[in-house]
Formats: sequence, C-alpha cells, structure tokens
Amino acid sequence: MIVLRSTLFWLLTVLLTIPFGIALVLLTLLPLKARFYTVHLWRMGFMFLARWVLGVKMVVKGRENIPAQPILVLSKHESAWETVALQEIFIPTVFVLKQELLKIPFFGWGLAALRMIAIDRNGGKEALRQMLEQGKDRLAQGIWVVVFPEGTRVPPGQRVRYKLGAAYLATRTGTPVLPVAHNAADVWPKKALLIQPGTITVSIGPPIETKELKDAQVNAAVEAWIEAEMRRLSPQRYLPREAGTAGTEADGAQV
Repeated sequence: MIVLRSTLFWLLTVLLTIPFGIALVLLTLLPLKARFYTVHLWRMGFMFLARWVLGVKMVVKGRENIPAQPILVLSKHESAWETVALQEIFIPTVFVLKQELLKIPFFGWGLAALRMIAIDRNGGKEALRQMLEQGKDRLAQGIWVVVFPEGTRVPPGQRVRYKLGAAYLATRTGTPVLPVAHNAADVWPKKALLIQPGTITVSIGPPIETKELKDAQVNAAVEAWIEAEMRRLSPQRYLPREAGTAGTEADGAQV
C-alpha cells in the first residue's frame, strides 16, 4: 500500500508542478504578491496530496509565539517536507537556498520567480553580503525569511554545527529570530521516495531578540532551543546517548 500511495503521490506532484512552474515564469511581470498567490495554490495541492494520498498530517505547536510582523525563522532541516509545509505557517515566505536549485526545470523556475534568496554556498563573504542585502529587502517588504542554520538536511538524532549566516543577518538588521523544531524525518526521511503515513509535529519557540547579542550568542540560543525541543519531539532518536556529528554538502544555505 505504501508503494502504491507513494507512487501516486509523486506522479500527481509532478503533474501539479509542471503547469505551475510554467505559470510562474509567465507571471514574472506581475507583482510579487500575485506570484505568491499562485504558489499558494500549488502548496494547497501539495499538502492536500500529502494528507489524503500519503496520509501525512501536520500539527503545529506554539502558534501563539508567531509575531504579527514577519521576522527571521531558523528551522531544523530533516527532509524536503518542511520546505513546503513551513510556507503554510509563515505567509508569505522566502528561503535562503543554494543557487543550484534555481536550475531545476519548473521547480527552480518557480523559486526564481518568488525571489528566493539564492546564494553561492562557496562564496564566503560575498554570500554573506548577498544574504544581508536580499534579506533586508524581503523583510522590508513584509516577507518571512526562513533559514536552515544547519545548512543541510541532517538525519534525526545527529547534529552538525549551526552556521552563523542567519545570526549575521539577524544582528545586522536587529531582527528577532523564531526557532522552529519538527520531527518530519520520522515520517518523511531524507531523499525518501516511499513515505510512511503519520503525523508531523512542528514546534515554534518564543522569538529571540538579537539587538544586544553577538552572532555566536544568537546561534547558541537558537541551537539550544531547537535541539532541546527535538529531544521532546523525537526522544527515541536521541536516547540512550547524545547524538554524534554528521552531515553532507548543503542542500540549503552554507553561510
């Protein structure tokens, strides 16, 4: 049954993505708000398929911590699921991601049309400059900016060093950060084609003020909250011993 449901889901997702990718290219001359609305329709279709074809549900804890004004969201990164689902919670949203993703047909075209913050993951200081410049612009337009500080999808129970790029953006703009943890990989593992039915919990922490903090302090506060919350969401992944270190080349931002 899982094979059948997963095959049907991916087939329908491809059929859904192609026309929306083309539509976004054609709509690039329209206001950004119109493009976000187009993606909203695609996202509704994706989440509908995930819920009713795969049997994957979403529960959100901590909605009361979401401020009225869009800020920076620093999220755990375990699977592809959260790159769609977080847009259901934070509307409208752009992600900080690697430039290579823009080259993917249809999907990448949509990312480019939405003015995602695409950086060269090997760009060093130039990548930081790009993130700061574009991040300030998106926040000024009232758009949530989501960063995966781990820089790559990390298997449950494992840890990598949180990168300083998001903290750099937060302290330079005086923007609070919102830590987010989730257990998506318990249901939707990294690079998995066969998806198990189940419920994914997204937990949103209180905003962390950054104006009086250094980059490393912001990073430490975010990491401490997320990793502690992960042990509550998926205790079976972390016991009986602390997680080791792991990681691969980034799927998201590298700064």
